[in-house]
Order: sequence, then structure tokens, then C-alpha cells
Amino acid sequence: MTATAPPARRASARDNWIRTLYAHRRWLWLVFAVPAAVLALLIMVVLPPEQTLRNLGDWVFKLSPFLLAVPAVALFPRIRMAPVVLALAVIAYMSWIDTEMVLRIQEYGRTVDTDPGAFEPVYQFELFIVTFIVLFALLAYRLGGARTTSVLKTGVASVLVVVAGLNDLTFWALNEVWSAGSRPDELAWASHIVVFVGGPPSVATAVVFLLVHLALAAVVLALPLGRWVDRALDAPR
Repeated sequence: MTATAPPARRASARDNWIRTLYAHRRWLWLVFAVPAAVLALLIMVVLPPEQTLRNLGDWVFKLSPFLLAVPAVALFPRIRMAPVVLALAVIAYMSWIDTEMVLRIQEYGRTVDTDPGAFEPVYQFELFIVTFIVLFALLAYRLGGARTTSVLKTGVASVLVVVAGLNDLTFWALNEVWSAGSRPDELAWASHIVVFVGGPPSVATAVVFLLVHLALAAVVLALPLGRWVDRALDAPR
């Protein structure tokens, strides 16, 4: 008997969609980068800083620049000028971001006794710094040779870790200056958890929230996204 090769897999609509995106990959990052920059300016410059999220829509809106910036970085072209781009990012951090954070802390110290919302600009910029650090790491990963799928998975997993509430739990555990003299039973300040659970989360609820997000991050990292893309690009038309 003579062995016969299995029939070639026909390209699906998903394969054709991936091929179309791949054909425009050189400029596709701008589709995500431009709205990310516009939304970031709107949140950081135009709108007043707010520490508390009111609802799930507010959560999505405040997170949207981060969510859009991840695929923008993942699709960013790997260029010869990579060392210059990364050096410029360091210069931006040291010349503006670091200084701006100190200035906001100083302003908080001057107005904390008279302005009940004095901490909100500090909190807002602290979140901006977290976003910058994650995106800087992803950019270095991308420009160092990582493929788009790897950067995208790492970025989505990083977003899940950022919103998981790990820093809220460490703040609860390590803060030794609670005004009540003891640690609270609930993490009332963690409004990004409140919008999901419907009220101030207990410590146990916050731990479960964290573990769920870490599990989701692990699932994202394990996805064979690169293999799916390769399969789509290799499928006959």
C-alpha cells in the first residue's frame, strides 16, 4: 500500500484575518498607539484626578490607555535604533516623570491639611508610573528580538497582575501607621475590586481576587499564540 498525504488544511476566516493583520504589521501599531496616547492625555491632563472608581465602566475607561498600549508595543517594529529609543525612554523618566512625582508629593505635603483631595494627583501619577514601567519592560523585550505574540502575552499577563490587587494586600500587611491603631478588616480603598464584588472587599476576598488574576495571567502566558499565528500564515489560501 502507498501512503497518501493528509489533505491540506484550508484557510479559515480567522487565518485570512490574521494574514491581513500580518500584511499591515509595519504600521498596525499606530492603530493602538494613537488612541492610547489620546486617552492618556485626556485622563492625565484634561480630567481631574480621581482615586476612586465609581463603576465598571469607569474602570475600563481608566485602564483603556494601558490596554491599548500593550498591543501597540507588541507590534512596534524592531528597528536598528532600538538602543536610542530605550535611552530616550530613560531620559524621559529621569527628566520628567521622576521630577513630576516629587513635585506632586511636595504639593501634597503643602495642601494635605486644607484639601481633602490632595492625595489624588499623587495616586494618579503613581499609577502612571506603574504603567510606564510595565510598558518600558515590554518595549525592551520587543526591541530585544521578541516576537509580537510573546510580547502580547507578557503584556496581557502583566496587566492582569497590575489590577490583581497585590499592592493593596501588601499595603494592608506592611502599613504600620493605621489611624485606628490596627489593621482594618476590609480594603475599602481598593475601588478596582469594589466595582467587581459590589462592596469593600474583606482580606479573604482580596486574596481570592488576587489568586484568580494570577491564574488568568498564567493561562495567558501558556497560550500557544505563536503557534496559532504560524499555522494561520502557513495555511494554503
